[in-house]
Amino acid sequence: MEKSFYYEVSWPDAHAYKHLLDQAGVPYIIQSPLDLPGLKEGTLAIVFPSIPLQLYVWVRTLFIGDGRRYPDGY
Repeated sequence: MEKSFYYEVSWPDAHAYKHLLDQAGVPYIIQSPLDLPGLKEGTLAIVFPSIPLQLYVWVRTLFIGDGRRYPDGY
């Protein structure tokens, strides 16, 4: 999967986000600090590919803000 942007979330919050994203059929993967250096201890990254604007607006609303650009080379 192409990786475009991500949101850093706590481990407990990741489960709730996973449930909502699965229900909506949004493509994503979850990465740990081992997969994406720079994440804070106790957090995970919910990583998304490039998605249509309308879907991005829904994701942005869910996470209350813009995602971070996924770094090149990872």
